[in-house]
Amino acid sequence: MARALVRALLRLLFRVRVRGSMEPHARLLVVSNHQSFLDGILLGAFLPVAPVWLIHTAFIRRWYVRWPLRFIPHLEVDTSNPLAMKAAAHLIEAGQPVLIFPEGRITVTGSLMKIYEGPAFVAEKTGATVVPVHIDGAVYSRFGRMSGDFPRRWFPRITITILPPLQIAVPGGLSAKARRRLAVEVMRKAMQEAVYQSREDTTLWPALLGAASLYGRRRRILCDARQEEFSYGKLLKASLALGRLVAGLSRPGETVGVLMPNINTTVALLYGMFAFRRVPAMLNYTAGTEGLQSACRVAGVRLVVTARAFVERARLEGVVEKLEGVRVVYLEDLRACFGLLDKLWLMLWALWFPRRATSPCAPEDPAVVLFTSGSEGRPKGVVLTHRAFLANVAQCRAVIEFSSKDRFLSALPLFHSFGLTVGVFLPLMTGAWICLYPSPLHYRIIPERIYDFDCTTLFGSSTFLGNYARCAHPYDFRSLRLVVAGAEKLAPEVRQLYLDKFGIRVLEGYGVTETAPVISVNTPAAAKAGSVGEPVPGIECRFEPVEGLANAGVLHVRGANVMSGYLRENRPGEVEPVSSVFGEGWYNTGDVAAMDEDGFLHIVGRMKRFAKVAGEMVSLELVERIAAEASPDCQHAATAVREAGRGESILLFTEDARLRRERLLEAARELGAPELAIPRRIVHVEELPLLGTGKKDYVRLRRMAEQAIAQASGRA
Repeated sequence: MARALVRALLRLLFRVRVRGSMEPHARLLVVSNHQSFLDGILLGAFLPVAPVWLIHTAFIRRWYVRWPLRFIPHLEVDTSNPLAMKAAAHLIEAGQPVLIFPEGRITVTGSLMKIYEGPAFVAEKTGATVVPVHIDGAVYSRFGRMSGDFPRRWFPRITITILPPLQIAVPGGLSAKARRRLAVEVMRKAMQEAVYQSREDTTLWPALLGAASLYGRRRRILCDARQEEFSYGKLLKASLALGRLVAGLSRPGETVGVLMPNINTTVALLYGMFAFRRVPAMLNYTAGTEGLQSACRVAGVRLVVTARAFVERARLEGVVEKLEGVRVVYLEDLRACFGLLDKLWLMLWALWFPRRATSPCAPEDPAVVLFTSGSEGRPKGVVLTHRAFLANVAQCRAVIEFSSKDRFLSALPLFHSFGLTVGVFLPLMTGAWICLYPSPLHYRIIPERIYDFDCTTLFGSSTFLGNYARCAHPYDFRSLRLVVAGAEKLAPEVRQLYLDKFGIRVLEGYGVTETAPVISVNTPAAAKAGSVGEPVPGIECRFEPVEGLANAGVLHVRGANVMSGYLRENRPGEVEPVSSVFGEGWYNTGDVAAMDEDGFLHIVGRMKRFAKVAGEMVSLELVERIAAEASPDCQHAATAVREAGRGESILLFTEDARLRRERLLEAARELGAPELAIPRRIVHVEELPLLGTGKKDYVRLRRMAEQAIAQASGRA
């Protein structure tokens, strides 16, 4: 009776929702994240079983805790001490369900914190069925302890998500310490999976409205190179206005080209298009006329939105004028079309009721069309849904703690999925402040921005991060707590430079445009040098064997963050559903990878980035690694071309004019690499060609290699 009354009261005050179900088990251990002082009461009231709550000795001393505990079955223990958990093991073996918070304390970040060994030890020792549970919303109440400058509420909405049960099985023959370590890793991953599975299945516009409601419309959220700051309220206002203007020029569901830099207005334009069911196609302004024309043709774009000031400053007048079959409109001209009726609609209706004033869409609807980098061939259109982006944001938040106290430096271009997801969508969903910068190539200015604005989080490619570090003063990065490398392999010398100069550990991740983009990432809680981290929750990985390569295969992935499909030039506007040899929904990354015994992913190289030399498969990335070992202060790129009568030959392009084969042979011996990985030819260039994303332009390098071979043949 008392339990029913408590449940009714909590449901009335906090509008508690329970998702999932729980079956009775002979030996049951419930593990949950810890968001507030209410958690034990919530789970005791709403779980279908009545578990004994293991409560920390320090927590039970508080006067406001002792009184409610009179009505809740509990056991006082130190959850951080594995030996003290024997009492819990005895309860489970006796058939009594037990509830444990593996974090041992209430979160102060809003994210999952450290997982202690004790609960994992109990689960492994007793063979109990483990049911992960995730509580969401309680952290924002007056009963939580999360630090951050956002409005707290007495009665926020709370959701309890119950996940399917699992067993923590550890191989035999291991020491007790090794068994505990493996058990706690299984529990950590289960808790992270619970965080991910508890996400709301919504779209990008309602997600922004939810963040604005949670953190307050007055909270400042965006700042660009013009030193103009946007709050959530100002962002919503600009988004509604721009969305209404673009909606007047296009049809619902239409793909509209966006040719804009990293500024506040671009973010507002994107969300305005989401609000009115328009699909932005993010055009790469570094691609030239041919690349832009091809992108518009592939995506079926008939309208391109840009800004005259940007076109003039970036010297794109000639490029834009040559575009055929599309109408180019400038934001400066559109603003003049926002009349009195539009302003009344905005001020009297849309700002007060933004959900009703806009056009709803479904999570599986297209959100954005991006284009592959083109580093290996002609770019393709990638159709990513609202669900894909928000799933990837949830996957990142499940494994790395981001909070409203973070300050992001976002210089990666928004036409790249890395810059769009982790540079805009992720911080906006977490209430973090974003410093937008229009170009990642300003190597001396960006460290100054990090210093001036006390930025805590930096994402970038290995090339960009290396150049920032070389140009930065040792004190510029004093505020950074998180540096993540992606888009290309992290060079060992860049990793060491950050450690030596700034005392910062660079975390390497891996992803592709087609997965919005993150597939795996090293985290502060689980990192291994040389790997690209563990796959994020919700991602399935399979490996297709490759002839000539042992213990590695082509990586295929499946998950909610995988694209809907490709747009190709031979079928413009028609989405080709994603599939691979493993079936529908599986995406072939084209990367050769391996997974070690600890579950960390290692990228061997791209399938297209192998050369067959003397009958052996040689990774071109290994060739580049040898060159980097021989000349760590310069950039290098390897490519392979066919020579008449010789088969494939490896060419190395290098910025080091003094690099010779002798030094490469020494470096190969130091790395234990085969002599076949030494390139036949070394070509010196002043500067390697790069794409706008910071990746090496291998298409252009391959053309340069073919020209070099042709010239050499002509001389012969």
